[in-house]
Amino acid sequence: MDGETWWATVHAIPKSWTRLSDFTLTFSLSGLSRVFSSTTVRRYRFFSAQLLYVPPLTTACDRWEDCSLPWMGLVGKACRGAQTAAAAAPRIKKFAIYRWDPDKTGDKPHMQTYEIDLNNCGPMVLDALIKIKNEIDSTLTFRRSCREGICGSCAMNINGGNTLACTRRIDTNLSKVSKIYPLPHMYVIKDLVPDLSNFYAQYKSIEPYLKKKDESQGGKEQYLQSIEDREKLDGLYECILCACCSTSCPSYWWNGDKYLGPAVLMQAYRWMIDSRDDFTEERLAKLQDPFSLYRCHTIMNCTQTCPKGLNPGKAIAEIKKMMATYKEKQASA
Repeated sequence: MDGETWWATVHAIPKSWTRLSDFTLTFSLSGLSRVFSSTTVRRYRFFSAQLLYVPPLTTACDRWEDCSLPWMGLVGKACRGAQTAAAAAPRIKKFAIYRWDPDKTGDKPHMQTYEIDLNNCGPMVLDALIKIKNEIDSTLTFRRSCREGICGSCAMNINGGNTLACTRRIDTNLSKVSKIYPLPHMYVIKDLVPDLSNFYAQYKSIEPYLKKKDESQGGKEQYLQSIEDREKLDGLYECILCACCSTSCPSYWWNGDKYLGPAVLMQAYRWMIDSRDDFTEERLAKLQDPFSLYRCHTIMNCTQTCPKGLNPGKAIAEIKKMMATYKEKQASA
């Protein structure tokens, strides 16, 4: 190859491609085919090449510079230069986080701002919180466990919406400050940790487990149900009790001591319609008072905010239908 061909080869690499994993190189006897596999596939063909295959290894750029073919050394230097330029441009993102420590005398709730380089951080908000705690401020307190949207521990209010920190991606707009608060209208234990004692007490009150009137056969064999009956539970049992829905509900904000809230009521409905359960009417009877069920005004914040894509509002509406039938039956008895 002449010098002009080498120069064209080097400059054919898009400047935005800074990682070697974005492309592979393949050579043939008839000529050189360079195949870039990214969002677009581009092919450049050159002649007078040798039979050679270079796998897409992360260290290949450095090895190319040691290769006997001059143009490959140029490609390697171009790649390494692009990587260096990219690394020299940090992406600083600001996070304003709610802080309050009841054990610190005179401490009042306030927002504290932290700066994170997104180049050295995972894509999720929880990644940023963990990085802040590990590298900047070890006093920052929050709950987390599974890191994959299963346990519900890291529920919090991020940029105005209740969600899970482990499944919410960081807003990459560097001009905007990401604001993080604990779940709203809940007593705060410390920083981003809400007190869920009342929430779990309400969940316990609905007896969220299978109940049989004849327990003599319990443990001897499985309680079977048809495929159709099993499918009725879809969209209900997936609830992870993160409390995002209940703490987004204005009715729950003002009547949290009496109104059970979307999460608990959806689980009550889940057991009411389970074909294996024998206590549907008894479960309905517990919800007849003016507050437990009927404080729901179909605002539907619960459905909008659920990180699992469930519909608590619909479940509550179905309970109301069942309650109407139950009351008619009781009146005619």
